[in-house]
Amino acid sequence: MKRLYISLLAVVALLPSLGQSVSFKAKLDSALLLMGKTTTLHLEIVQDKSGKGFFPWEKSDTLSCAAVEIAQKMKADTTDLGNNRIQINRDIILQSFDSGLYSLGPIPYVIGKDTFKTDQLSLKVVPVKVDTTQNIHDYKPVEEVPFKLFDWVPDFISDYWWAWLIALLLVAGGLYYYYFWYKKGRKLLDPERKRLPPYEEAMCNLKKLKADNLWQNGFEKEYFTGLTDILRVYIDRRFQINAVEMTSSQIIDTLRKNDETKAVNEQLAMILEIADFVKFANARPLADDNELAYQRAVNFVESTKPVEKTDPQDDGKGKEDGK
Repeated sequence: MKRLYISLLAVVALLPSLGQSVSFKAKLDSALLLMGKTTTLHLEIVQDKSGKGFFPWEKSDTLSCAAVEIAQKMKADTTDLGNNRIQINRDIILQSFDSGLYSLGPIPYVIGKDTFKTDQLSLKVVPVKVDTTQNIHDYKPVEEVPFKLFDWVPDFISDYWWAWLIALLLVAGGLYYYYFWYKKGRKLLDPERKRLPPYEEAMCNLKKLKADNLWQNGFEKEYFTGLTDILRVYIDRRFQINAVEMTSSQIIDTLRKNDETKAVNEQLAMILEIADFVKFANARPLADDNELAYQRAVNFVESTKPVEKTDPQDDGKGKEDGK
């Protein structure tokens, strides 16, 4: 009986700790960050439904390192796992303007009197390469030169300037007619070659880029430049968004609001992020990263391919023919 009582007391003592069992994990989208850019810290918590926890750094602008700032705190997403357990996922957008290797964590999470911490993470911030041999502000002094047109123009021209203007316009019109209608008349009469639709054009250009084997021959920068240019032109034509003139972050923020691109926006963000590292930080990605970037580009184009809408009248005719 004495042993039985001791066992029962041990079980009762363990019940609170079992009820408060928590799994707290953290991971970064990328451990390499270009200075001024952003990366996402993913937090995952598995706990009991009854547990009410909070982050001690909730009202702070940093986690544990002052050089790495919190640019944005996303809302938590809770999933019911059953058996009175839930999973909480939360994303934190991080940004840094100082280059260096920084340590993040352990990140704390408090439930009642218990504090749970993640493993320590490392983030390397890479500086932007700047050409110091060129002047940033190359301004030339403006000299005020008096301009008097009619001081040196003969009287027979200045008095009848309007007649000379008409003559000049007639000569320009004659040259235009000769060049475009007479000399190149046959070419203008030929039917204009139609441009491929955005999806087909993007897929053709992606296949051609892959066949060029740029990164295999050491031209990683040219490879990612071509890859991002294809995607920018496709986004411009497909969604009427001037992506050619936008920065990577502006493109991602704009497409995040589009219902057709929400599912693959993260893949596009990863392509643009690694492309920025290659083009501005002279990074040398692995072969697997090059292949993965290409596959993500193909997946983005395939996932946003326009869906052909069927005509309800045609469906009705088909049914009548079937009868």
